[in-house]
Amino acid sequence: MSRRSALPLFPDGLSDESAAVLSEFLNQLAVACESRYFVQLRRYHQRQMNLYDPEAPWRTTPLPPR
Repeated sequence: MSRRSALPLFPDGLSDESAAVLSEFLNQLAVACESRYFVQLRRYHQRQMNLYDPEAPWRTTPLPPR
């Protein structure tokens, strides 16, 4: 994945108040996203933790039904 510059997304010259409002909005958006998709996120992260067993790399755990 190529990295794009964050400059177009976060321009210079914002006032302190505008920066605070933008930050609060982004935090609330992240909280809303995590609340809405909590079950899916938890299931995904749990599956990612179980992908590899260093003690028995030939074994994999069965994936739970979706």
